Amino acid sequence: MPHDLPHARIEAAFHDALWGLDAPAGITAPDASEVAQRFKVYRNNVQHSLTRALAARFPVIEQLVGATFFTAMARAYIAQSPPQDPVMLRWGNSFAGFLDGFPPVAHLPFIGDVARLEYARGRACHAADAAPVAPDALAVAELDALRFILHPSVALFTSFFPAVQIWQAHQPGAARVPLLSGPDHALIARQPDFTVIVARIEPETFSVLAALLNGTPLGRAADNADPTPALTLLLRHGLIIDIDTGVPA
Repeated sequence: MPHDLPHARIEAAFHDALWGLDAPAGITAPDASEVAQRFKVYRNNVQHSLTRALAARFPVIEQLVGATFFTAMARAYIAQSPPQDPVMLRWGNSFAGFLDGFPPVAHLPFIGDVARLEYARGRACHAADAAPVAPDALAVAELDALRFILHPSVALFTSFFPAVQIWQAHQPGAARVPLLSGPDHALIARQPDFTVIVARIEPETFSVLAALLNGTPLGRAADNADPTPALTLLLRHGLIIDIDTGVPA
């Protein structure tokens, strides 16, 4: 590239060329006739690597549309939203929104929410570590005042569509069962053994978990629903990492 151009312009020209047809101006090679072919190889490698990285993050989306279509769709997304961060696990946060507005998949109105679920799983997988409380941590006299600190991986997911069921149906070995109409709700988190769970839950359990996640005391979180399923889920999967009893130390 010409050395007298500002670095930002050089980067912009190089980036644009990755998604165009021509090599950027100023590229050289020992044989000038090979410039276009060499850059084409480089361009294909970049596009292929990013496409496969996206497919690894959104495997059910690839299943839903097929590998060939996913490749074409991914390249349209990558051209629009290339990685801006060297930490690749943070890339893809806008993919669900892209799918929401991508006309060729408009006949799959749930696809954006399935992508949101898959992205949330990735975030849970890479969340910070934290040890769960002891099994007898809830053996206190006054439960209503308890506030729970949940594992950093805990996230709640909701969709107007049966997105959780669609995701579950595309897991290895999944049984073929009829899908129930939406909405769907789920708890997404990483267990102490590093297994990422997607637990489909009832709306009432979702409501209790949402309140607990926001720091609401157990008594208030349970005003409109039985908290037992939510607490059972959290304890079974080791997702409570601390408890505030409300009593000054």
